[in-house]
Amino acid sequence: MIINLLLIVLTCLIIWRASDGFEAASEYIGRNLTDGVRGATINAIGSSMPELFTTFWFLFALHDKDGFASGIGTTAGSAIFNGMIIPAIVILAVIGYGLAKRVTVSKKVILRDGLSLIFAELILIFLIKGTALEWWHGLILMCVYGIYVTIMLTTMGSKSEEEEEEEEEEDDQDSEKSILMCLLTLDLEPIFVRGEMKTGNAWTLLIVSMIIIGGACALLVQACEGFAHELGIATYFVAVILASAATSVPDTIISYRDAMDGDYDDAVANALGSNIFDVCFALGLPLFVYTMMYGPIAMSPDTVDNITELRVILLLATVVAFVIYMWGDGMGKIKAILLLLIYVGFTVFIASKAYEVGWAVEFGEFLRSLVPQ
Repeated sequence: MIINLLLIVLTCLIIWRASDGFEAASEYIGRNLTDGVRGATINAIGSSMPELFTTFWFLFALHDKDGFASGIGTTAGSAIFNGMIIPAIVILAVIGYGLAKRVTVSKKVILRDGLSLIFAELILIFLIKGTALEWWHGLILMCVYGIYVTIMLTTMGSKSEEEEEEEEEEDDQDSEKSILMCLLTLDLEPIFVRGEMKTGNAWTLLIVSMIIIGGACALLVQACEGFAHELGIATYFVAVILASAATSVPDTIISYRDAMDGDYDDAVANALGSNIFDVCFALGLPLFVYTMMYGPIAMSPDTVDNITELRVILLLATVVAFVIYMWGDGMGKIKAILLLLIYVGFTVFIASKAYEVGWAVEFGEFLRSLVPQ
């Protein structure tokens, strides 16, 4: 058990360090996008690669119902983590460092990404029904994300000259480190970007970061499977809590750094945009590829019950979080605490359901009753 826990921690560290390369490359590639749009698209996609890789590994390593349940557990659990923990961390960090008394995010950003996320989660609830999953389920989810990105890009405004100058100044601030130290600490940017960041080395950095994070996610899947076996519970429950938290490390880091730079719109848009990517693409692409290769995925009644409960609680948590975001003129400590309590309650429910505690089983039945048959 200790070994598997250490492996999970190790994968968190690898994902955390490699995410710096993601951030640097994605910021350059998305340099012409406005604040909020970049956070919801380029940053969100880059930081959500761990969820995509982990879902792939779960599906292809465990196969069929167990793999899909663990995959949706990772993406949905990560979405709840992103929607609750990341904004809470951003708020508490900004207030704690004395940068501001509260975090103010554009209502337009919250409405745009919040409503898009709720719509995507409704699609997920009504799309995945019955005991079998087909290739077109994954295709529809990917199309929903494609529509979202298209709308984002076509409605994007232009960047100001001041914003471009600030980013150029940030790009010029590079530190000198030895190649050996960079390798030991997985500081990828100095290795692949010598001097000025350009399109070629930015994409190289992005791809190498993806490969490293993909390998870490494969190790994460094995560690979660072993940990679940030692606890005597289904891998799904470990994926919902531990795998989802581990894969959300890049989202947390990017949002935190955006907040420290005063980019509150990007900090929140990254979290919400990552959730849309998780729900639609990080789940849809693996589902599409797997079913095209091996045929429909058959799900047991227990699997259907678990993922139905998870989808409903994801939607309810998102709606509550959306109300918290929109309520008032900004977000302070009270809102941060409310978001943290929601996530704690979610974690307690999942842990209790894993061991079939009475109240959790009854609450799960209530959640399933909310979905039209």
